[in-house]
Amino acid sequence: MNPAIDLKTRREFLRTSLLGGALTWTVPSFISSTFSALHDEAADRATQITTGQDGRILVVLQMAGGNDGLNTVVPFTNDHYLRARPRLKLAADAVLKVNDEFGFHPGLTALKEMFDAAHLRVIQGVGYPNPNRSHFRSTEIWQTASDANKFEKHGWLGRYFDNACVGADPTVGVNIGRQMPQAFASAKPVGVSLDSPENYRFADLDRPMEGETASSEPFYRKLNRPAPLMELEGRNDGTSGDTIGAVAGGTKFTGSPLDYLERVALDAQVSSDKILAISRKAANQATYPASPLANSLKLIARLIGGGLPTRVFYASQGGYDTHTNQAGTHERLLKDMADSVKAFVADLKAQGNFERVLIMTFSEFGRRVAENANGGTDHGAAAPMFVIGDKIKTGFLGKYPSLAPEDLANGDLKFTMDFRSVYAGVLEGWLNTASAPILGRNFEPVGLV
Repeated sequence: MNPAIDLKTRREFLRTSLLGGALTWTVPSFISSTFSALHDEAADRATQITTGQDGRILVVLQMAGGNDGLNTVVPFTNDHYLRARPRLKLAADAVLKVNDEFGFHPGLTALKEMFDAAHLRVIQGVGYPNPNRSHFRSTEIWQTASDANKFEKHGWLGRYFDNACVGADPTVGVNIGRQMPQAFASAKPVGVSLDSPENYRFADLDRPMEGETASSEPFYRKLNRPAPLMELEGRNDGTSGDTIGAVAGGTKFTGSPLDYLERVALDAQVSSDKILAISRKAANQATYPASPLANSLKLIARLIGGGLPTRVFYASQGGYDTHTNQAGTHERLLKDMADSVKAFVADLKAQGNFERVLIMTFSEFGRRVAENANGGTDHGAAAPMFVIGDKIKTGFLGKYPSLAPEDLANGDLKFTMDFRSVYAGVLEGWLNTASAPILGRNFEPVGLV
């Protein structure tokens, strides 16, 4: 058979038979009227044929709520730090020392092991000009890579998908969770969001029972919409200080009916059976903690091991909004993060996939230098990021911000590294794509690999 004819036939089957079978019996009238237009546009797109066993993978881990960078990478000899935090300070005999000036929080034993094994890079003083201390606006800035005074419609990873992943399967980006991060927002939407393969039933072909109402539009919209803002702000697991569970950014839903149907069409190509089968192909080969973050990383490890052709995975750990009684909450969160990542790395090593994966952490801002009256810290600015991988340059990168009172900005650390330079380093050094078209202008990429 002629390969070109075979590819065209396969495309038509995916676009017409699968999508049509999934939607035509339930479509509202406006979708019916635009289906043929979408079909004509989609027919010229190639379907990604990579097996998932090649290419590099980025795993983004959001530490939602504003992680306290000063008590994460601790300047244990700094007098300004010690005076600003009479109760929350971590003394020299408590930290995991990496040199004569800095040490990791004692909950980060697993990360210290990765640092010593040359698998961890610490990027210091990361932030952006004119920092915003709103959880949702600052998260939006990080997820869209925008300036503080500008609003971008699409996310930085979404622009990566648009620029470098044309024709890719929807699973080129996979978010673990029920709400798509704004970082994935793109002009031609791709990416899927799932809690677990068992619950992922986006391409369900079953017809409704007699007498039931069939309406695909509300169903798909419900699956994709973010949790209500009040639900996100009020989520609390009962632990003091744990006031932000996850922050998705200010996702906006705009576009024509054709844009909406295109998103449905892309997601519909990935059947629940495919996701489920791939997740079951590779068993986890490491012992993980019992936590939501660990469960997310366990699933990502199985999807990588099973060969899902994904380039970017996204997972979140909430709880870092530590305004009160920070000490215990912060230690629990950091230990969970470090132990979960350690298990994930061990899993990838057992698969033979660790050299293909880069893990990058971020939080929407750090905390203020001085502790507050409630044994916690308030919204701040600059903070460290972690980058973990097999081929990275290890050690510290960037300059630790000055803690001297005269060098602070309204009590906050001044950033010394623009977060978009880190993104540029990830895009150019790891994902092998030009960063300027994605970030909107040139940022000096940091050296990661």
